[in-house]
Amino acid sequence: MRITTKINLLTTAWIVGLLVVINIIVFFLFMETMIHMEQNNIFDKADQITKEIEKDQISNDLDKILNNSLVEDSFIRIILPGNRVMTEVTNDKILSQKIKAKYVNTKNIKTRVIAGQKGEVQVLVANVPIRLGNQGVICLQISERLLGLELRREILRVILISSTIFAAVLSLIGGRWLSNLIMKPVFNMISTMDRIEKSGSMVKIDMQKDTKDELYTMVMTFNKMIDRLQGNMEKQKQFVSDASHEFKTPLTVIKSYANLLQRQGFQDEIMARDAVQTIHLETTRIQKMTEAFLDLANLDNSIVLNETDLVALCQSTADQLQSVYKREINLSFSYSPLIVSVDELRIKQVIVILLDNALKYSADKIDCFIEKNDENIIIGIKDYGIGIPQEELGNIFERFYRVDKARNRETGGSGLGLHIAESIVKLHNGKIEITSNEGSGTLARIILPI
Repeated sequence: MRITTKINLLTTAWIVGLLVVINIIVFFLFMETMIHMEQNNIFDKADQITKEIEKDQISNDLDKILNNSLVEDSFIRIILPGNRVMTEVTNDKILSQKIKAKYVNTKNIKTRVIAGQKGEVQVLVANVPIRLGNQGVICLQISERLLGLELRREILRVILISSTIFAAVLSLIGGRWLSNLIMKPVFNMISTMDRIEKSGSMVKIDMQKDTKDELYTMVMTFNKMIDRLQGNMEKQKQFVSDASHEFKTPLTVIKSYANLLQRQGFQDEIMARDAVQTIHLETTRIQKMTEAFLDLANLDNSIVLNETDLVALCQSTADQLQSVYKREINLSFSYSPLIVSVDELRIKQVIVILLDNALKYSADKIDCFIEKNDENIIIGIKDYGIGIPQEELGNIFERFYRVDKARNRETGGSGLGLHIAESIVKLHNGKIEITSNEGSGTLARIILPI
């Protein structure tokens, strides 16, 4: 069953059910009100008769008094103790026969149902005791058919049933319109997703009105998801293209030297050693690029924050690289320990990337410093090497970008290091700033919010 049909049926069932409950309450309240009004009318009539009887003390005009109060389809009788009828006036013999005379000494009124010519009929029977001084107490009994009430009840029943049916029809029509209106963005989304599935192209949903409701939010979220998927697809295509280009050069070199060795063998020892060394270098470069690709693939993973002493982390990292490169790395700081919540392994990876670049592109010492202000902690790495041209600074964080292609080939870089470093720092809500003067060195600053 379609969801629009479910919405339509459920809303209609709810409205009809609500109307039925309300109609039942209205019907019974109406009947109670009408019966109560009829009861009041009978009691008013009984009070008038009682006043007349008490005034005349049962005169010879008693039947006249009773007849003056008689209405259509009713009877009025005076009952003495022992259920003896003293007098009775009626214009409804059947009603008079159905309702037996009963002497009571308390005022009461009851609703009874009797069989009539056209089915059962409701009647009211009122008993009112009348005290006649020394003559004792007599009982005035009045009974009337509620024919007018029966008619009004049937009219009300027809009106309520007709209005309920009419409301159900309107609810079905309105529910169908409303469900289609509500589900229109969902239908558009289904159609768009079907087009995406069939064509493979990313398509957004066109939202004509800014309704600011949940459906509008759903459509906007879907369109944002499409934008993100499109961006990711473009990045994936660019990544595959760049990676293919990066792998193409070392693989071509390896294949060329492998073919050379296959043709000439190892007869020329110098040539063979050069070929093997070149193949080894290019293979090492491919290995490093593969590791860098794995790092890129893991950049979207969530970081694991731990309380870390940045001073100790920088000191241990500098000591490790200093022992490997046999170069001087000076670390200075004003605070120790300097505890901050970061992903220790990833921040260490950033420091290694920046120190590695500084060591590769300079021959002098490396200065590393740690500073702190009210908002940020800054890790600075300063080298005194070849520097970066000003026109290149805007591109250095792009993937596979190299400032000096020839020198980068010699050092084995892939052009991914700074991109990875920047991405890791962004995961920590920080940033990397690099300033440089060509020929006099480069300063890289890792800025992490406290």
